[in-house]
Amino acid sequence: MKTNQPNRARITALMLSLGVAMCVPVFAQESMGTDRAVMVGGAAMYPTRNIVQNAMNSKDHTTLVAAVKAAGLVDTLSGTGPFTVFAPTNEAFNALPAGTVDNLVKPANKATLTKILTYHVVSGRYTAKDLMALVAKGGGKGSLTSVEGEPLTVMQSGNTLTVTDAKGGVANVTIGDVMQSNGVIHVVDKVLMP
Repeated sequence: MKTNQPNRARITALMLSLGVAMCVPVFAQESMGTDRAVMVGGAAMYPTRNIVQNAMNSKDHTTLVAAVKAAGLVDTLSGTGPFTVFAPTNEAFNALPAGTVDNLVKPANKATLTKILTYHVVSGRYTAKDLMALVAKGGGKGSLTSVEGEPLTVMQSGNTLTVTDAKGGVANVTIGDVMQSNGVIHVVDKVLMP
């Protein structure tokens, strides 16, 4: 009888683990292994999907998605890239002066909106590790050139990365390394201004 106890325990553990695995939702199963998802805005961001496909699912980025659509940048950010995007949250857009977003998404202001949005995009895939290496190489500051053409300054404070815009505004990276099929997103808490 004593020899059956360990076998019985192993069988019970196996059955429990199979039962648990069968109860795991499909999105959680997709996030296991090489297709590891990061949660942003209440939605899983899958590395097999592109920047636009993932951003459209984030409840924290509805303003950004609307702005990308208004600027006509959906096809560009769905392209092969790779791109690094510093993606401001809805709260970041809400912190702008009242009426700013409503004014920017008007067709007459498409050029200004495009300039602001492309200032949040860098050509190439820069992970948090890459950004930290850039900062270390630069003696505490790293510089990236945005797709818009002006520089962004990256710094590190402890484990937090910050991005400083041309006007001196500082955005904190709140969620880093959200991998995409065509680049990487770093969620930021401020809209960067060229």
